[in-house]
Amino acid sequence: MFTGIVEELGEVTAVEKLGDASRFRLRGPVVTEGAKHGDSIAVNGVCLTVVELGEHEFTADVMAETLNRSSLGALETGSKVNLERPMALGGRLGGHIVQGHVDGTGRILERKLSENWELVKISLPAGLTRYVVEKGSITVDGVSLTVVDAGPDYFTISLIPTTLELTTLGIKGAGDPVNLEVDVLAKYVERLLGDRGREDSK
Repeated sequence: MFTGIVEELGEVTAVEKLGDASRFRLRGPVVTEGAKHGDSIAVNGVCLTVVELGEHEFTADVMAETLNRSSLGALETGSKVNLERPMALGGRLGGHIVQGHVDGTGRILERKLSENWELVKISLPAGLTRYVVEKGSITVDGVSLTVVDAGPDYFTISLIPTTLELTTLGIKGAGDPVNLEVDVLAKYVERLLGDRGREDSK
């Protein structure tokens, strides 16, 4: 379980293609401190398992399902990535409940710069539209954010200077893909209401 509060901006140091999978080596001094084999680390919002550890680096295997559903397949050596360790039991939930299970990808459509913040417009896959609401929570590349406006096929977010400086959202431009994870609570509510509706119709 994660919170969507990125701990550091890491870097991909190697990509090994393994047929229907890939192995990534990533540099992240903060997230590797105290880490061990089998631990989870979120990479651009995708929960990955630590396979090997080196000095300030770790490797993780990514299956075809993850490569197809997320933007990790577009990563290459030198790519910057958002990194976060799982939330410790009893820790503060600084963002919102993030599973690290990407629901789909969107693309940055537009960026509007203001004096102290930036408004970013992102495309939204049709299957996710119903889960995104104004002032609701959404995870973009592993960053917990508040939806400003929810359109029929897009949404907007406002980014403060800290987010622009410390995450990949500060360096991505129009056309770049981003990983999206909607609020898991919305999906559970939908499922529960659907089950109740079926019971009421009996």
